[in-house]
Amino acid sequence: MTLANAPADLGWDTGWDQAFEPFAAGGRRPARVVAVHKETAIVRGDPGGDRSATVTGRFRFDALATSDFPAVGDWVALEPTDVGAGTDDAAVIAAVLPRRTAFVRSAADASRRTAGNLADEQVIAANVDIAFLVAGLDGDFNLRRLERYLSIVKPAAIWPIIILTKRDLCDDVDARLDALRDRLPRDIAVHAVDARAENTAAELAPYLGAGQTIVVLGSSGAGKSTLTNTLLGAQVQSTGGVREDDSRGRHTTTSRSLHLLPMGGCIIDTPGLRGLRPDIDEEDLAATFEDIQALSEQCRFRDCRHRDEPGCAVRAGVHDDRLANYQKMLREIRRDTLTPLQRREQLSIWKIRHRVADERMKMKRGKSG
Repeated sequence: MTLANAPADLGWDTGWDQAFEPFAAGGRRPARVVAVHKETAIVRGDPGGDRSATVTGRFRFDALATSDFPAVGDWVALEPTDVGAGTDDAAVIAAVLPRRTAFVRSAADASRRTAGNLADEQVIAANVDIAFLVAGLDGDFNLRRLERYLSIVKPAAIWPIIILTKRDLCDDVDARLDALRDRLPRDIAVHAVDARAENTAAELAPYLGAGQTIVVLGSSGAGKSTLTNTLLGAQVQSTGGVREDDSRGRHTTTSRSLHLLPMGGCIIDTPGLRGLRPDIDEEDLAATFEDIQALSEQCRFRDCRHRDEPGCAVRAGVHDDRLANYQKMLREIRRDTLTPLQRREQLSIWKIRHRVADERMKMKRGKSG
């Protein structure tokens, strides 16, 4: 049995009842964050209506990182002083309930992140069940980017669904679907749709029911806002065109926001993400690239780097570009875990290598002249 004052239409269930118990003293009420604007959150609960909200001074003092602050999709406990207040009155957030899942983005510049300093870690969406990974079947089609998104949502226990939009503009849909299925795990559902078509909502209906929260992820111009509007049955999010030369779009969606779907679920639209760095470790990356991990056990050498070693089962069984993308993300993860001293040592090594390479080129040029 759920709390009488809990907003069940936003996904509240008995599990959240238990999570709320430690924060329920003194008449606090639950609410869900539907938008965040800098340091102000927009919350929705009972009584109905959206209200702006800020955290308490104690909350701000105890927070260790920006990721501790309310994010879209979070469930929060509102201070009892808000009971009976009108919808125009500001609410006060006493606590954020423990998140079941979180889609977290790391700083684009890894050198700014050090141990104990997580200020650049950003929670894109919280308490999400399903991630719609949206890519256009035009120039936006990028398998490496889809693999990068998968490397974040799968370890976070978020169910990934790939949505390929602009089917009506693509002449080789089957070829692109084959390329995707040959490269990505077969257990991931893929839908090629026209994001503006009415039947798109019917095709995606199994994911949109009550109790489900979906986050829509993808680059600018991929059709995320168009898809969101179609599923909502209303023009809620702004949409725009893309450049003809590279199919990239502008940021028509400028902030994340949660909306109620006609079928009972919730959907969170997001701005296009560029420079996306997975906030994961090597074990999480291995869970995403399971094929590489399985084949690596068959390599001739136990410490095989899957580059030019003889008898490498990974190079023989994995698409070259998929392996290159895995190795690139692995290097990023390892760089993120370096201490400042290790970074300086690595920089010194690279400077020496570049100097040696320059000297060799000068010698070659001198001999050829």
